[in-house]
Order: sequence, then structure tokens, then C-alpha cells
Amino acid sequence: MRSINVTIFILFFCGTAFAQFSDSIHYYGKFASTGSINQTNEGNSYLLSNMFKVGVSKKKIVLNGSGSWVYGQSNGELTNNDFSSSLDFSLFRAVRQIYYWGLANYDKSFSLKINDRFQAGAGIAYNFLDRKTTYLSVSDGFIWEKGDLFIEDTIHDVYDAVRNSFRVSYKFVFKELITIDGTHFFQPNITDISDYNLKSVNSIAFNLRKWLAITASMTYNKVTRTGRENLLFTYGLTLEKYF
Repeated sequence: MRSINVTIFILFFCGTAFAQFSDSIHYYGKFASTGSINQTNEGNSYLLSNMFKVGVSKKKIVLNGSGSWVYGQSNGELTNNDFSSSLDFSLFRAVRQIYYWGLANYDKSFSLKINDRFQAGAGIAYNFLDRKTTYLSVSDGFIWEKGDLFIEDTIHDVYDAVRNSFRVSYKFVFKELITIDGTHFFQPNITDISDYNLKSVNSIAFNLRKWLAITASMTYNKVTRTGRENLLFTYGLTLEKYF
């Protein structure tokens, strides 16, 4: 909870300060609550995923804050208790094909055996397409990662690493009815390519209103340092609003 409060405070503070420089400020908010339930004669399982994202933007700079929490059980045993929060910015994204980005990210994950992990870094990105209904961007840069992982239940792996962070992001909107989007990360250690993080998020939304959609999402995570991976498929509702 402290990490969530810190993220919201930082975003609120930055957004308030940012708004003092220009009247042409735009705001964005998104909240999704999705999950799945499975019950059979042999047992039951459920998964709940909550995600929020808020943003402040003007012509040359965009500032975003986001957070997510995934909780799941299977036959009474904990399978997921995964938390993530991040703060990122993009500079000149709306006015240039080549722009700059920076981020800070914090994770805890029961399923991936991450006790604590912090990442911070920056880089450049290139917009191949950037229109209202079509978006495709590729970015690359370097991040510093400080982690505390569980190799075994009582054995910790505490480390520092510098990683290359490569990302592909896209979004396609069809007749304002269907939205398909995805973000994919590959983050190898610059001194050991066998030590890498992999994350892939894909979703499809069927718009009921401009601000309300039925959403199905598939997320894949892999951390080779712990030898853990997970695949999450959820469905539910998404609320999205531009101001």
C-alpha cells in the first residue's frame, strides 16, 4: 500500500506542477478490473487483476503513472500476489518521429519470486505510425535494476544489473468499436544475455461506450534469474476517459 500511495503522490505532484506552465493540458485516466473463475469437481481456482493508469500531457511532453495488482488462488493455495507501479515520461513524442523516454518501476511478485525489484532508465524511441486509429512504436535504451529475488524459499539473490531495454508497442482501432493493443519488453543483462526479463501484454476491447469496454487480456512474464514464468488470461471491464 505504501508503494501505491507514493506513486499516486508523485504523479499528483508532478501533474499539478506541470499544469502551472500551460493551459493546454490534457488528462487521461484508465481503470480495468478483469479476472477468471474455474470450478470443477476436482477443485476451483480464480484470478483477479486490477490496473489503473493516469496521465498528464501537452504538446512536447507526456507524464504517466500506473499500477497493477494480480491476486489468485488454486484449490486454496496462493498462486499470484503480484504488484507493480511505474512512472514514465515521453519527450517530443507528439511532434517528432524520434523521441526520448524515461521510467522508474517497482515490482513485487509471488508468482515470479520477486521480493523487491526497482528499475530506472532512459532511452530513445521511434514512431513508425502515430495516428488516432493506428500506433506503432519501437524503443531502446538502458535501465539500472536493483533486485532481491527468491532462488529458494530461504535463499535470496540480491544484485545490481544494467540491462538493455527493448520495447515494441502498438494500438489499432477499428471503426471505434474494437481496439487491439499490446506492449512487449525484452531486457537482457548487458554482461550476460542469459539473464533477461521478458514481458508481453496483448489485449482486445469491444467498446460499449466511448468510456466503457469489455476487455480480454493475455500477459506473459518470464524472469530467467529465478527460472519463473507466468501466463495470465483475464476478461472484464475497462473504463477509459480523456479530459
